[in-house]
Amino acid sequence: MDAKLTLSLDSDVINNAKLFAEKNNISLSRLTEFLYRKLVENSYSNLEELPISDWVMMAADGQAEYKTKTKTSKKLRSEYFDSKKTK
Repeated sequence: MDAKLTLSLDSDVINNAKLFAEKNNISLSRLTEFLYRKLVENSYSNLEELPISDWVMMAADGQAEYKTKTKTSKKLRSEYFDSKKTK
């Protein structure tokens, strides 16, 4: 079942991704789905482990910026105590 997803990306990245998708005869939605599927099929513990192919890097301009949310003190405390329980 397909569902809608709204993303905010740099316009240059979007344009390059559209060109890439068109050259490869695939819709931008299916290209995005393919990339997300590759991400979730493997168990990566962080973004640095993620193998990004050269063709993906070509779709982006400049250095990749990873925006992650900082963990709250409640979450950090919970992780700490959970790790102590398993030992």
